[in-house]
Amino acid sequence: MKLATLRRFRAAALPGVTGVARLDRRTKRITKRLRPGDIAVIDHVDLDRVAADALVSCKVAAVINASPCISGRYPNLGPEVLIRAGVPVLDAVGGKVFEQVSEGQTIRLDGDSVYAGTTLVATGFRHDAESVSAAMVDAKAGLSTQLEAFAANTMEYMRRERDLLLDGVGVPDIKTGIDGRHCLIVVRGYDYRQDLRVLRPYIREFKPVLIGVDGGADALVEAGYRPDLIVGDMDSVTDEVLRCGAEVVVHAYPDGHAPGLARVQDLGVKAHTFPAAATSEDIAMLLADEHGAALIVAVGTHATLIEFLDKGRAGMASTFLTRLRIGGKLIDAKGVSRLYRQRIGAWPLLILVLAAMVSIAAALGVSDVGQSYVTVFTDLWDGLLYWIQGLLH
Repeated sequence: MKLATLRRFRAAALPGVTGVARLDRRTKRITKRLRPGDIAVIDHVDLDRVAADALVSCKVAAVINASPCISGRYPNLGPEVLIRAGVPVLDAVGGKVFEQVSEGQTIRLDGDSVYAGTTLVATGFRHDAESVSAAMVDAKAGLSTQLEAFAANTMEYMRRERDLLLDGVGVPDIKTGIDGRHCLIVVRGYDYRQDLRVLRPYIREFKPVLIGVDGGADALVEAGYRPDLIVGDMDSVTDEVLRCGAEVVVHAYPDGHAPGLARVQDLGVKAHTFPAAATSEDIAMLLADEHGAALIVAVGTHATLIEFLDKGRAGMASTFLTRLRIGGKLIDAKGVSRLYRQRIGAWPLLILVLAAMVSIAAALGVSDVGQSYVTVFTDLWDGLLYWIQGLLH
């Protein structure tokens, strides 16, 4: 015990940032193990905003990326989120870092170098606000190429999935009653926590069918709700939430292979499969629409080109066509919390209180009952003054 304490003291005395290393090539998985003060070692090309937000919420001491955080394909949003939160980012250290560093090992980030004790284990590029800003400017030049690729992917998806989009072919039968009801689809994307809080009155009044897309099911549980449906490839939803009693629909490849099905069945949970080349959030919308949802409210889903690219998947092209298919039935709640971020200042609030007091005084002054109250209060005030004078004399 004394030896461990001495080692921590010596590590703290060295320059740089020291913490326990947590390693995973998938950022989505590592966030489940991170503790405040840990150093996350990841392998994430073009770090997206959702992943960066998750790392910041885990209160990591630093992020070490084996791959480039910014490849230059497009202006991805993740690195700026980390830098703005004060999280040191060491970029492009190479894949060998996963061989040089062990899970749970104490490591130290100093400048552009990573040390295990006094041994240098990796070097990379240390990002700061200026380097990220410059990289973003350069990355914007690649948007035209990405736009062309996005359009090509959209046309390819339309060719392969026209039966699903036009006629609902492949949509599984489910027990959850959706026909004629509102559906709230939650994806663990941008601003989902804030938007869920703002939507509480809507959920309470309309009691929509609650559909969690992968980790969105956990988001619903964290907000105090039980999902009615869980849709996705099951790579980010927890075992506890899968066993909560919700109906489960596993996203499968177009050939019918569903990698997430085995995990669900191992938990003793029955599940349907939904083969499609679309994203999980898209098949959740198509499922709700095909089963007669009157209105679909989406939280945390992706809507802009940058968000599609930031997600880092060619399949995001399906979202454009899915939204065309659903039409005016879809309401995107993204950013709805921003409408309510204005706060009443101190002066307007004080003026409001004074105006209310003046109104009350005026009402008391013109009514018989009010005048009686004024007489009583005046007599009490005079009596108090007379009593004080008696004490002074």
